[in-house]
Amino acid sequence: MHLRRSRWRSVRSVRAVLTALVLALVAAVTPQTASAADTGAVSSGWNDYSCKPSAAHPRPVVLVHGTLENSVDNWVFFAPYLTRRGYCVFSFDYGKLPGVPAFHGLGPIEKSAEELARDVDKVLALTGAAKVDIVGHSQGGMMPRYYLKFLGGAPKVNALVGIAPSNHGTTLSGITKLLDIVPGARDVLKQATPGLSDQVVGSDFMKRLNEGGDTVPGVRYTVIATRYDEVVTPYRSGFLSGPNVRNVLVQDLCPIDISMHLTLGTIDRVAFHEAANALDPEHATPANCASMVS
Repeated sequence: MHLRRSRWRSVRSVRAVLTALVLALVAAVTPQTASAADTGAVSSGWNDYSCKPSAAHPRPVVLVHGTLENSVDNWVFFAPYLTRRGYCVFSFDYGKLPGVPAFHGLGPIEKSAEELARDVDKVLALTGAAKVDIVGHSQGGMMPRYYLKFLGGAPKVNALVGIAPSNHGTTLSGITKLLDIVPGARDVLKQATPGLSDQVVGSDFMKRLNEGGDTVPGVRYTVIATRYDEVVTPYRSGFLSGPNVRNVLVQDLCPIDISMHLTLGTIDRVAFHEAANALDPEHATPANCASMVS
């Protein structure tokens, strides 16, 4: 009996350590900075609901942050990059957990997609636009696909641009294999942070999202990936199949680009350039290493 209790205590200890390890690994590659994400304040020209789309850029751009990120820190460089080019740009927070400030995208992804649906409707109502374009990083590049596929979002969206999106789940550089070694670890992760659990390769959410095809008619899809992604692994799992899809590897455009998962979505100018091309393909210009300083 004593041996049995000892083994059970060991299992519980390993389970706790494993869960903490997974959370720490994901947190380690996300920005550890507080922000004004929950204030709703206009930041460097974006989130300005008086903005009216121009003839040159008739669709507002909705930015969707990644896991453990928020509506400000994920976009502090990219949002101004777009506003300087004449776009109306908006971001929002989703997937909040009680008592967890600033680090969002942790709630169930189906619920997060419902939050996106409400935000898109708000942007359309206030700007008078017929459709939006969506640019998302990591979970934010994948989650809108649920909105498009299951929540009636396709008629309201012209293009979806995913920067390092977790479109088919991730092995997290092999770490997720540990979830099946310790009994109950997967359940603990799902209960504590469903937004993380949903993104594990082979999850029920991923099976439903990708069943029947990656895309829906009427939407243009662009995926921008880096071969050095250590969070969405393997990196090619972010690529999509289907009509109106363009998959881009930044190293094909600039071989010296060494961006990993976080930097690709927050500071990488090659990715920024290619995202802007996807938003305005009629005026696209080649992205290359010169884009890193443009």
